[in-house]
Amino acid sequence: MAKNATAARRPVTILDIAEAAGVSKSTVSLVLQDSPLIREGTAAKVREVAASLGYVYNRRAAQLRNHSSNVIGVIINDLMNPFFAEVLVGIERKLAQAGFITFMAHTDESLELQTKVLRSMREQNAAGLILCPTLGTQASLVKEVQGWGIPLIVMVRPLGKGNYDYAGSDNVLGTFMATTHLLNAGHRRIGFLGGQSGTVFEDRLVGYHDALKKHRVKEDPALICPALPTRQGGYEAVQRLLELTPAPTAAVCYNDITALGALAALGERGMAAGRDFSIVGFDGLLDTAHSNPPLSTIDIRPGTLGEEAAKLMLKRLSNPAASRLRYLATPELVLRASTQPRE
Repeated sequence: MAKNATAARRPVTILDIAEAAGVSKSTVSLVLQDSPLIREGTAAKVREVAASLGYVYNRRAAQLRNHSSNVIGVIINDLMNPFFAEVLVGIERKLAQAGFITFMAHTDESLELQTKVLRSMREQNAAGLILCPTLGTQASLVKEVQGWGIPLIVMVRPLGKGNYDYAGSDNVLGTFMATTHLLNAGHRRIGFLGGQSGTVFEDRLVGYHDALKKHRVKEDPALICPALPTRQGGYEAVQRLLELTPAPTAAVCYNDITALGALAALGERGMAAGRDFSIVGFDGLLDTAHSNPPLSTIDIRPGTLGEEAAKLMLKRLSNPAASRLRYLATPELVLRASTQPRE
C-alpha cells in the first residue's frame, strides 16, 4: 500500500508524456518550449496529454539546466519619445512569436544607468541584448558586451564602424529627400531643427547639406538650430529660427517630435504650417497623420524597424558564427498639409 502511495506521488515526467502521446522525448521537449518545429496537430496532442497527466512545465529549471534563457533585454534611451514605443511594439511582437520574452529598460540618456542596466541583464542571463545607445556611448561598448558571450543588436544609433549587428535607417538619404522636396517647392531659406550630437544627428545634417549643395543654394550656418530632440526642443528651436533676417520659409526637423513642438510654436504666433511656413519631420510616427495640420514626414516605419531588429537577434541566436547582420530602413517621403509650395 505504501509503495502504491509513493508511486502516486511521483512527479509526471517528459518520458511519461512521450509514452502516453506516442512520441519521442525530444518532441515533447520542443512542444513544451513552444518550438515552431513541431506540427500543430502533434503539438496539440502532446499538450492535451500533458494536461491530462497534470504535468507542470518549470521553464526556469529548464533554463538553468540548459544554461539558456528565453529573455531578450531591450534597452531604450528615451521611452518618452513615441518613436521608441512603436519600435518596442515591433520588437515584442516578433520575439513573442518565437517564444521569447522582452525585458525592457529605459536609460533616459544616462550613461551610468545604461551601464547598470546592461550589467543587470548580464547577471540575469539574458539570451541577447537589443540596445539603442545613450548619447555619448563609446564604441568600445560593443566589444565589451561581445566579450560577455551575449548576442548584441545595436539599434537606431550606430556605434562607429565596428563589426556588430545593426538595425537603423538611411539617415542621409532621408533628410536629403526632405530638403530636396522643399527646394523643389521654391523654398531657399530652409532651416534644420533639433538634434545636438551623435552619428544620427551628423548623418541627417549631411543629407540636408548635400541637398543644398546639389541645388547650388548657399548654406547659412544660422539656419541650423540644434536642440534637444523633444517637443520643447522643437518649440524653442523654431522660435530662434523665426527671429532671423531674412526670414526662413521652411524647416527640416531632426525627428517628428521636434517637428510637433515646432508646429505648436507656429500656432502660438498665428502662423499656419504649410500656408506660412513649411515643415517636414523624420520618423513616420502614427501621430503625425493626426497633428494640426497633419505633418509631412520621412517615414522609416518604426514598428517594422523594431520587427527587423528582433529578426536580426533571432538570426544571431540561431547562427552565432554568422557574418555581420544589418538592416537599413529605406526612407519614404510622406507629404501632408504641413508643406506647401512657396508662392
